[in-house]
Amino acid sequence: MDISYIINELGEDRQLYFNAVAPPIIQTSNFRVETVDELRDLFADEYSGYLYSRGLNPTVDILRKKLAALDGAEDCLVFNSGASAIFAAVLANVKSGDHIVSVEKPYTWAQRMFDVILPRFGVTTTYIDGTRIENFERAILPNTALIYLESPNSWDYKLQDLRAVAELARSENIVTVIDNSYCTPLYQRPIGYGIDIVMQTATKYIGGHSDTVGGVLCGTGAMMKKIFDSELLNAGIGIQPFNAWLLIRGLRTMPARMERLTVTTRKVAGYLKSHPQVESILFPLDESFPQYELARAQMKDACGLLSFYLRAGSRDQIVRFCEGLKHIMMAVSWGGHESLILPKCASLTEVEFDPGIKEHRMLRLYTGLEEPEYLIRDLQQAFEKFL
Repeated sequence: MDISYIINELGEDRQLYFNAVAPPIIQTSNFRVETVDELRDLFADEYSGYLYSRGLNPTVDILRKKLAALDGAEDCLVFNSGASAIFAAVLANVKSGDHIVSVEKPYTWAQRMFDVILPRFGVTTTYIDGTRIENFERAILPNTALIYLESPNSWDYKLQDLRAVAELARSENIVTVIDNSYCTPLYQRPIGYGIDIVMQTATKYIGGHSDTVGGVLCGTGAMMKKIFDSELLNAGIGIQPFNAWLLIRGLRTMPARMERLTVTTRKVAGYLKSHPQVESILFPLDESFPQYELARAQMKDACGLLSFYLRAGSRDQIVRFCEGLKHIMMAVSWGGHESLILPKCASLTEVEFDPGIKEHRMLRLYTGLEEPEYLIRDLQQAFEKFL
């Protein structure tokens, strides 16, 4: 299916809403039914039609159809945040006494679920270095129910061999879940490698303007209905119509934005790589990246996020560099129009900071839609404060 058709036409039955080019926001909590039997059928299966916007909503459904098609999936659910999407995907597929294999250092709220919430119900997690398939093979137990992946993750961009992990999981009857937020389906389609559930945070590249929050799950129709009937409805964590409309709007320009980001990121990466105060960079499609060949094989491209290590002897030097930036803002998240920087040492005091620990000198940069030369000039003047 052509991406231009998906983004601009799929799911948009304009004749139903006065031929308006932009889809309407169906801002309603409730839906009228004609007959008692229709109401009975909706009570029996809320996934079959419109009953209450906690479940299905027409504006949200337009977005669901587009996102499922982009991922090459049968179906899609959209949540009020990436964290809630992860929570629903995992919780729907484990029970008391089960075991999870997860890549090490996953997204904060995924790890919080694995470490704090699920152990209260007898679910345990083993963290592994996901760069080697042998580590998955060794970690699987008789009660392993789920494998959780991030490829690439959003700090050091470690990858997993998606096809190999999917084949292993299928042979053991284990569900696979991946966070595909870094690539989006434009640059990587994990379902094509055999992954069961693909998550991405819609807050990032789909929204694109840092003005809404959302999370996406794509997979088979049966899996999405299973999650809808349990976690989504019970926790009330589906996205609201207005936020879904903002994401539809963001999708219109997503390919163009990512194309521009790709060019900018490469230029900024080249500048940082050659700067004497930068020890090294991390970017999946830079030839220095440890898993460069796997990245080229699995990913169509990469953009936006990269990390680098400053040659810093103290936390104060990194603070001066970050606070010296005039246009690149210091903030979490990424994927919007604005460029952002995030230093690892923000979680450390000066006493805790150890320049001998490379990770303490790590910074994550997101290159937004500004001109690359504009960003490079800002970095250059901040480096002068850092020296």
